[in-house]
Amino acid sequence: MAIRIAHPDELPNLVRIPGRPERNAGTAAYLDDLIAKKCTRPEWCLVAEDSAGQLTAATALWTLPGSAVPMALVLIEAPWDEPGLTTGQELLSEAAALARSLGATELEHVIDSPVQPPQFQAEPERRAELLQLAGFARARDGRRFRRHSGAGLTSYDDRLTWRSVTDLGSEPFIALLTQALPTSADAQLGAMVARHGARGAAERLFADMEQFSFEPAWWEVGHTPDGTPAALSLPARNASTAVIGLVAVAPECRGNGYATAVVARGTRLLVEAGAEEIRGDCDAANIAMITAFERAGYENFADRLEFTRQL
Repeated sequence: MAIRIAHPDELPNLVRIPGRPERNAGTAAYLDDLIAKKCTRPEWCLVAEDSAGQLTAATALWTLPGSAVPMALVLIEAPWDEPGLTTGQELLSEAAALARSLGATELEHVIDSPVQPPQFQAEPERRAELLQLAGFARARDGRRFRRHSGAGLTSYDDRLTWRSVTDLGSEPFIALLTQALPTSADAQLGAMVARHGARGAAERLFADMEQFSFEPAWWEVGHTPDGTPAALSLPARNASTAVIGLVAVAPECRGNGYATAVVARGTRLLVEAGAEEIRGDCDAANIAMITAFERAGYENFADRLEFTRQL
C-alpha cells in the first residue's frame, strides 16, 4: 500500500464506490467545487493505492476560501471492513503530517447523520472509530439546522437596541464573548476556554469568524434599555451557504429569550441580503439555541459529531 497525492486524472473522483452513482457524482462535484473556491488544492488530496494499483482510501485537507493553512479533513473514505482500519489510519497520519507542514496546529472532521450529500458518510460508527484510532477526540455532539426561503420571518423583538461592529469596533464583541464563553452549554467552546482562557478563546473565536464573508452591518451587539450589552449576533456566509455563525448571550441576561432574538435578527438580515438557505449548528445540550432555531423556522435536518486533533 502507498499513500500519495492524487494524480490529476484521479480528480475530482478519488475513490469511487461501485453501485453508488449518486454518491460518486455528488462527492466528485463537491471536491471540484472546493478546488474552484480554493477551499482545497489538488496537492492537498491524498489517496491510498493497493498493490494492484487500485485506490482504496482518500481524503482532502480543507480550509476557508483562499487560506494557506488547512483546518479540517473532508471526504474521508477507507476500507471500512478492514480489521484494525490500518489503511485509514495510515492515510490520516499522512494527512496530519501534511497539514502540520503547512502550518496547521489542529485538524477537525465532522460526521453527519443520516447519510446525505455532499460527503455521503456511510458507516458512521467505523468512521468514528477510525478518527479515535488516529488521535482525534470527540469535541461536540451537535445538531444542524436549516431554513429555506419562503419560511415566515419571526416578528421583530424590540426589547434590544442593536449596534453594529462599524459603530462599536471589535472590543465590545470580544468583551461579551469573554463573559459568555466560560458558562456556555457548547462543549467545543468550553474546550477552547480550557485551552486558551476566556479572553484568549474570545479573541480566537472572533478572529475565526472574521475569515468568513460578511457585511460589517450584519455583526451586532444587542443592548437592553439600560444600555447593558446583552447579546451578540455574527451572521455570515461560508463557501457554501449563509450561516447564523455565532450567537452569545451575557450570563446575567440569559433566560429572557435573547438567543431567539439573535437568531431572528440574523435570519432577517441574511434574508434581506438575498440568502436562499441559512444554516446553523449548536451543541445538543444547548437547549436555548435549539429552541431559538425552532422558533425562527429552522428544521433539525441532521446530527453532527465533531472531532478534533491537535498536531
